[in-house]
Amino acid sequence: MAIPVKAARLCRLAGRTGTSLSVTHRPRRCYLSTSTGNNLQFRLDELTAHSSLDLFKKNTAVIYRMLGLDPTHVPSNPERFRDWAVVFGDEKISGGRHYWEVTVKKSQEFRLGVAEVLMSREDCVGTNSSSWVFGYAQRKWFAMTSNKIVPVALVGKPERIGILLDYEAGLLELMDVEKHAIIYSIRAQFKTTLCPAFGLWDGELLTHSGLEEPEGLK
Repeated sequence: MAIPVKAARLCRLAGRTGTSLSVTHRPRRCYLSTSTGNNLQFRLDELTAHSSLDLFKKNTAVIYRMLGLDPTHVPSNPERFRDWAVVFGDEKISGGRHYWEVTVKKSQEFRLGVAEVLMSREDCVGTNSSSWVFGYAQRKWFAMTSNKIVPVALVGKPERIGILLDYEAGLLELMDVEKHAIIYSIRAQFKTTLCPAFGLWDGELLTHSGLEEPEGLK
């Protein structure tokens, strides 16, 4: 389904600053076995990818295509996001601590985080209570869930960013991969199976999974 440009921007910028998003400084059948340990290994799930997204590098990277010009050839199916440029990772998460990184240098508008596997394919990540993301748009970082946005005081945009999920502790953290430091944390209560989630409206993202958690964070 082609998304009007104005509608896409409304999705990207939707929300209001709200204190109910607890932040502190510092579906598709995901078909691999449910992960409860570390070293999460995943690829992007083509069956979930919106028609404006194409996967490459053996489904570890995603590129945004101009709507109406070069849509993906993945046929429509119940797992696919129909209205928003979102794609899920193919690994289920029901517990444990997990760390992965994303090269973001070739995109100016994106969202990175996690979502419930059974999240509605009519929604955009960050706009409901089933997804938790960090985003970048208009040269600014933010944390987002339930359509509420909290600015993240991160100057500039690094080439690569880290995501750390602690399921039992209810933490999703944005990481500085060079300093091995936590930039921002979202606190939540995860009650069901999650998977990595990505939104993209410009350029491309490259995922890096199967990584060891940086030392000194526990």
